[in-house]
Amino acid sequence: CIKANAKSCGECIQVSEKCGWCTDHVSTFLKQGEPKSARCDDLESLKKKGCSVAKIENPRGSQTVDKDVPVTNRSKAGGKKLTPEQITQIQPQKLTLNLRSGEAQSFNLKFKRAEDYPIDLYYLMDLSYSMKDDLENVKNLGTSLMYEMSKITSDFRIGFGSFVEKTVMPYISTTPAKLLNPCTGDQNCTSPFSYKNVLKLTNDGQQFNTLVGQQQISGNLDSPEGGFDAIMQVAVCGEQIGWRNVTRLLVFSTDAGFHFAGDGKLGGIVLPNDGKCHLENNMYTMSHYYDYPSIAHLVQKLSDNNIQTIFAVTEEFQPVYKELKNLIPKSAVGTLSANSSNVINLIIDAYNSLSSEVILENSKLPDGVTIAYQSHCKNGVVGEGENGRKCSNISIGDEVSFNISVTAHKCPKQNKPETIKIKPLGFTEEVEIVLKFICECECQKTGEANSKMCHNGNGTFECGLGVGFRVIYSLPRPRCNDGRVGRLCECSSDEVNSDDLDANCRRDNGTDICSNNGDCVCGTCECKKRDNPEERYSGEYCECDNFNCDRSNNKLCGGHGRCECRVCICDTNYTGSACDCSLDTTTCLASNKQICNGRGNCECGTCKCTDPKFQGPTCEICPTCPGVCAEHKDCVQCRAFGTGEKKETCERDCGYFKLIKVKDRDKLPQPVQAFPLMHCKERDNNDCWFYYTYMVDNNTEKIVHVVEKRECPDIADVLPIVAGVVAGIVLIGLALLLIWKLLMIIHDRREFAKFEKEKMNARWDTGENPIYKSAVTTVVNPKYEGK
Repeated sequence: CIKANAKSCGECIQVSEKCGWCTDHVSTFLKQGEPKSARCDDLESLKKKGCSVAKIENPRGSQTVDKDVPVTNRSKAGGKKLTPEQITQIQPQKLTLNLRSGEAQSFNLKFKRAEDYPIDLYYLMDLSYSMKDDLENVKNLGTSLMYEMSKITSDFRIGFGSFVEKTVMPYISTTPAKLLNPCTGDQNCTSPFSYKNVLKLTNDGQQFNTLVGQQQISGNLDSPEGGFDAIMQVAVCGEQIGWRNVTRLLVFSTDAGFHFAGDGKLGGIVLPNDGKCHLENNMYTMSHYYDYPSIAHLVQKLSDNNIQTIFAVTEEFQPVYKELKNLIPKSAVGTLSANSSNVINLIIDAYNSLSSEVILENSKLPDGVTIAYQSHCKNGVVGEGENGRKCSNISIGDEVSFNISVTAHKCPKQNKPETIKIKPLGFTEEVEIVLKFICECECQKTGEANSKMCHNGNGTFECGLGVGFRVIYSLPRPRCNDGRVGRLCECSSDEVNSDDLDANCRRDNGTDICSNNGDCVCGTCECKKRDNPEERYSGEYCECDNFNCDRSNNKLCGGHGRCECRVCICDTNYTGSACDCSLDTTTCLASNKQICNGRGNCECGTCKCTDPKFQGPTCEICPTCPGVCAEHKDCVQCRAFGTGEKKETCERDCGYFKLIKVKDRDKLPQPVQAFPLMHCKERDNNDCWFYYTYMVDNNTEKIVHVVEKRECPDIADVLPIVAGVVAGIVLIGLALLLIWKLLMIIHDRREFAKFEKEKMNARWDTGENPIYKSAVTTVVNPKYEGK
């Protein structure tokens, strides 16, 4: 707010919704040297400066509901029949918003889809030769569609139109014979045309069948058709078509693509489509004069006339028309069978799809105005951003709501009310919103002319100051009397550049005007502004400021005072040039409730110990007193070696000192006067000795140096002993085995020698066995005579 350098209340409130303008008299609010723009600041800053709430101009925005007819609750079967004008689906219908810059005004908009809501359906058909078989099925569409739609609404009307192509080369053949009958062979076709309104919207389905049955196929040369010309005329020729302010459906049936803006150049047509109705005797007469409309132009006209489009196209052209659907809001695409036999089901399905979704759109917004939507749909679904504009899956009788916020970011050049409209796409109902802008304060309307506050009545006093001019709607308006200038109209215009006036702005007759921190205006210094709105120059000669005082801990006045004219004004219980000395002694109380443990003095909230043995914030720490080593033994042991009684609770209980490990005892620090320390030698449960020192430095940080290796008594190595015993047993066993083996060898040898000896002394011949008896018996024949 302060950076805006606002010269009037009106300028101030346009900066931000947080800015206010103090209307207190100059002498009681503005400090000497401060410009009048210092009256513009955020509300809390103005209060701190001494401006009472009653003197702060801070107008707020507001809203008024001008028309609020409830949405219609009725069923198709119950109650009397209502006209479309008697049915309400959107609430409220009209509001007035008073907008202040930067402040949003929000309101809720309800939408309820009414049952038995009237429907107008216009069937627009391609009558080129390829659609011949489709025409036969459409001839009975009227009564069949009337019957099916009667299940949805009791008030249904249907119309019919047809199109072929522009009646110029190269779209059609312009030879006389082809202009009479564009078809080949024996086919009897009607003359080519661009668009023809065959039947105005009617509730007579039989009439639809009769007139459509009289239609004939035509023909053209190229594949894309002139359907966009026809759609444009259907959209803008509301009177000829017979559109009512009800649900409007346009069914576009074709088996080909489409021409669009620029294609007309092929036929020498260069004038852009003008988007106006050119029907004479229900025929489009300017197809040879105006080019095809662009897609964006069609989107605008369809939206302006609340027409929802259903593209009934064959399978081949589905991808093309699906891309087109993405560009046209509230449109649908259905697949048309080769002979249009499924057209009724296609229309019913497409209508249900379109009517189940509501999408809000708004008219063009004034410059500097933005709008935001938040939807609250069925089943608690909330949408933000672009999704905040729509709700899906809405059934008949469902009610949804939208929270809409409108914000003005600046005032218009001409402060006149603006009107915007919000409506659901495809519906004729809309919400009218009148925007009024708060661009000036109430105090500007009640200025006191020739006020004594303006240097003897030389100007008009308003909003706490006399003004030389003010800006309203960007037009300067003089307020000082003729020939008078200055903040209080105190100067004559002839005196503005006088050296005598500049002399009044030099301190102690020096050379610097306004201490080089301001400008001399009518002999009075107006101090410059700083980039930081919290920093200000002040004083008669702008010699003072509130940002050049002493600092402590990088804070101005230690954060415990305020800077006035480069001197700190300290808060209660603080003193010193930077307000960094606290007079509070609670921080010096020791655990025994004595100040500094009775061993020091409390200075600026900090203990200064008089006994050199004691240290710490309250002089309670004595590093060299007896018992220190035993007190810290367990914590040193657990942190340095991971052993001891506090091993499990080490992190919780022993984090109060800083641990530093050294390699040997020679590396331990030695006592010095600045930091008294205690050398400690303690033994753990394993009879190992460990050495450490304990000290407290000037910052009261506790530091422990510990030798990383403990000194433990020599312990017999069990493994060699066990190995020796085992080895001895094994060796003795092996020796016994060897002795036994040796004895056995000696014994065997003795037995063998004995055996050999006995064998040598044997009585029998080694050639005869004394116990051997021959198996042969010799018998002598007594009668054998040896012959």
